[in-house]
Amino acid sequence: MNKLVRKIILSAALFIGISTITTAQVTTASTYFKTVSEYYASLRDYEVDFEILIGKKETYGTLSYLSPNYFRMDYTSPANQVICYNGEFLTMYLPETGAVLQQEPQGGTVQSPMGLSLMSRYYNVAYEVGQDAVPLDESSSEMVVKFILNRKSSSEAFRYIKIAVNPNTKLIRRIEAVTPAGVSFVFNFSNYRLNQGIAPQRFIYDPPSSANNLNNFLTE
Repeated sequence: MNKLVRKIILSAALFIGISTITTAQVTTASTYFKTVSEYYASLRDYEVDFEILIGKKETYGTLSYLSPNYFRMDYTSPANQVICYNGEFLTMYLPETGAVLQQEPQGGTVQSPMGLSLMSRYYNVAYEVGQDAVPLDESSSEMVVKFILNRKSSSEAFRYIKIAVNPNTKLIRRIEAVTPAGVSFVFNFSNYRLNQGIAPQRFIYDPPSSANNLNNFLTE
């Protein structure tokens, strides 16, 4: 093979390789995160199993969501605990205290449980490691893309938020939110059921009649 031709082929191969790497690196964290947000926005409804860790305390159950902003969390532990938003009122039933807390949100709406668009508005989005998938935990075979969101203002409730996303499904596997005081809230999500045809009636919740009611608990 002519040396000049060989150099041209090698140069072309090198250029293609560099172009491929450059193209892959063009996907910024904010762009990638936006695709995840848009995917969640495209879902009509979903159910997902959740586990919440706050310090050593663990709770778990099932979360149901219906677009645009209906959601309900039915707890298995603590048993019978419910958090529900029906489009008008946020209701929390706490069986351990026998209390029902109700709140009419200011402005008449509540954001979806994920609130991804709001996260990117009030937090700077970056890759925690890089855009390539890495193990969820050190000993895990489950691969995820990890983001870290740092607050833009000290008025935000969390100092930073870490989010692990399955790169194949664009579904969130884990959220870890850390307060300025160092308190960590870890949300694990698994076993998603998408677009099952959940009806709005699913978000009508009647708490036990024996419970003590406290209205507008966030403001009063």
